[in-house]
Amino acid sequence: MISKSIDPKRQAIIEAATRMFLAHGYRNVSMDKIAQAAPVSKATLYNHFDSKNALLAAVVSNLCASLLQTMSEAVIDSDDVEKNLKKIAASFMDLFFSEDGMAGYRLFITESRDFPELGQLVYESGALPALTGLENYLRRLNDDGRFSIADPAFAANAFFNLLKGDLYFPCLLGIRPLPLGDEKNRVINEVIPFYLQGILHADQ
Repeated sequence: MISKSIDPKRQAIIEAATRMFLAHGYRNVSMDKIAQAAPVSKATLYNHFDSKNALLAAVVSNLCASLLQTMSEAVIDSDDVEKNLKKIAASFMDLFFSEDGMAGYRLFITESRDFPELGQLVYESGALPALTGLENYLRRLNDDGRFSIADPAFAANAFFNLLKGDLYFPCLLGIRPLPLGDEKNRVINEVIPFYLQGILHADQ
């Protein structure tokens, strides 16, 4: 979940804080409780993080990196555009419709009002890399002469929004269960042909 080069005590603190923040909320978890859960001494905890806000920032950065690792593993190794988009889509669905992904997003939204830097950190560590990765792939398709997408940044954003569709908000609110494999596959298999048809139409 965390880089192998990280200090073991720092890693233990971040993992304990992640579990507790996601389960109980930021405001309901004290530094004392995190130290006990790690377990480390309070002196060690404050040696690594001088405030709970600093610890929250580390948790957010780590959680985003951990979740996005799924997408980074969707290696584009084929000339088949549909196959590549399905890989990206499957990784995105696994990321966004995971328990940690949902809990993390709820935490980010709740705390960003009192911790404005958090919103920027979440965007730069989470959403932006996903959008940039797909945008760069679409630009490569343009450069190869396979498509002539006028606005790859917009096209990347549209792709992810199509995948979220009408599932994401109800799941975020907890009024419906997270989609399982078959349902996620159904969404992907509906979105990809629709998306490709839109790109091809725009190319004409």
